[in-house]
Amino acid sequence: MTERIKPALRQTWRVTLAYDGTDFKGWQVQPGEPTIQGELQAALGRITGEMPLPQGSGRTDAGVHALAQVASFVLDAPIPSENLLRALNRTLPLSIRALETRTVRSTFHARHSAVAKTYEYRVLREPLCPPFLARYVYACPWPLDVEAMAECARLFVGEHDFESFAAADPDLAEREIAPERERARGATMGMAPLGAGTVKTIYSSAWERRHTEAGELLVYRVRGNGFLHHMVRNLVGTMIEVGRGRLRVDAIAGIFAARSRSAAGPTAPARGLFLHSVEYNEDVDELVGR
Repeated sequence: MTERIKPALRQTWRVTLAYDGTDFKGWQVQPGEPTIQGELQAALGRITGEMPLPQGSGRTDAGVHALAQVASFVLDAPIPSENLLRALNRTLPLSIRALETRTVRSTFHARHSAVAKTYEYRVLREPLCPPFLARYVYACPWPLDVEAMAECARLFVGEHDFESFAAADPDLAEREIAPERERARGATMGMAPLGAGTVKTIYSSAWERRHTEAGELLVYRVRGNGFLHHMVRNLVGTMIEVGRGRLRVDAIAGIFAARSRSAAGPTAPARGLFLHSVEYNEDVDELVGR
């Protein structure tokens, strides 16, 4: 009698990554270019012999960093979580680190299952930026009215149409709008999907001062249900214009109403932006094993 071969156990994995985005062309795979997604896919190939395309919670742009980016993929290899974590950190470039690996429900998707994200933008308020910090901050030596910037940040809280703060993005429909089946699944599971279109809900938006060895660091932290292409960098660029006295706080209402990118301030450099964290409904991200 022929012995029946058991099918491979396909497992859905959730991996949390931190990375320095300076030397990468963003998250998404691009032919002939170094990307975070490409490096993770290649590392999985070397470790398991499989080449799944990891799905990230969002596509960080070239030069943008992450403190806790989340990726999901499916593997047939029955590898223990702790072994995969060690193998990834031996294989990935030193500028990319795997912080956590775990198996989750097959319905989990790093982007479609997310319910909120938090970004952080760092501005150094010193005339001279130390070279070891230059890759991670926007060096801004001009005098700034921080109180006006803080007032401006509060105006972004709530549900607004952020079209004036979005760069043109040909992949917008794929990047920000979850497929209808994902929305239906999310509603069934009591999960609010990331915001779609140009209308987003911002839950918190504030500046804080941090005193470091390099000098005063202004840190903008914003949490919301979704973000448009370059949105955080455009918000920061607009607030810096307010801080420099080039734009009044009461102009923000008109910028929203204009629904035109030309109405808002310039785009702040990518190097100061960090994806801080991504949140999920625990019912969706049920732990299967470690």
